[in-house]
Amino acid sequence: MDFRGRTLAPRRRTAARIAILGTRGIPARYGGFETFAEELSTRLVARGHFVKVYCRERHPELTYRGVRRVYLPTWRHKYFDTIVHTFLSTLHLIFRRADVALYCNGANAIFTLAPRVFRIPTLLNVDGLERKRKKWNRLAKAWYAISEWLATFCPAVTITDARQIEAYYWERYRKRTQFIPYGAETGKVATAEVVAKLGLERGGYFLYVSRMEPENNALLVRQAFEQVATEVKLALIGDAPYAQEYIQRVRDTRDRRVVMPGAIYGVGYQELLSHCLAYVHATEVGGTHPALIEAMGRGALVLYLNTAENAEVAGGVGIPFEANDLKQKLQDVLHMSSEQRAEWGRLAIERVSERYGWDAVTDRYEALLVPRP
Repeated sequence: MDFRGRTLAPRRRTAARIAILGTRGIPARYGGFETFAEELSTRLVARGHFVKVYCRERHPELTYRGVRRVYLPTWRHKYFDTIVHTFLSTLHLIFRRADVALYCNGANAIFTLAPRVFRIPTLLNVDGLERKRKKWNRLAKAWYAISEWLATFCPAVTITDARQIEAYYWERYRKRTQFIPYGAETGKVATAEVVAKLGLERGGYFLYVSRMEPENNALLVRQAFEQVATEVKLALIGDAPYAQEYIQRVRDTRDRRVVMPGAIYGVGYQELLSHCLAYVHATEVGGTHPALIEAMGRGALVLYLNTAENAEVAGGVGIPFEANDLKQKLQDVLHMSSEQRAEWGRLAIERVSERYGWDAVTDRYEALLVPRP
């Protein structure tokens, strides 16, 4: 209010130059951070900001939906891919400048300090506790453990995407973090072209989507499904660049009901979520998993591995399972009426609308990245 008591409109944020580092790039063709980078960057551009995303894959077009793509090389290696690319991206950022930089992945914590020396504020989304993943050797797990500590002081702001991870940083390091969840769109898509191409029928398949890594338990899901007597199919969607041995174990089946086409993105991915009988979420490591929120947003009946992080997202609108009772939970879904399954989906959409809308998520990031003058 002014001195006469009149309510004044809030001052608008000025356009900012924002850099996003630490992902594989956009459009999303890998995992949660890539989806996050695409959804956030395009929305920030729509709000008048200049955004550049550092990418590992070269694209013929320099821009994507208004976002500038900066391609830099990397070392294609399981243990060095991320940190080498982020190191080179950080050097580029320092010389080419930005008003603020958002880093993704806790392993990149050490790189958030150098830009601050050059007066470029940095924020870091740490994701989950990556050191718990079985795919890493002792050296990689030690790097992630050290990076957790570095994340408490190297960036100007540390961001967590799950309340459980927020609590962990406080209890272990007495570090206050900013909690901002991932987002998702809501509502089913009407088309089902990819569903049909895979030989699936609307409402006639269980769906699993994730990177094919041991902690995401694709093998557990497949083996549990194979014990269920049904004509319904199972679609296992996903891939991983450094887990070929595990992927081969997942693919080692003679059950013709199991469909494994690899990774699917974009509209095809949305179709699969929209028309499945139920979505099975089996990840056990990490913070908020985008695929779980996205499945809920598309109105899928969700079965989720009962971890604290998954339960936090599902919030009573999904069905938890333990590793030893997934077979029974799949059978329970088959015995439900279509009305019961639809009600689970309706509740899931409501929860995503209330808590995980992308516009609301963008509001919170914009408030940190571009404070009002």
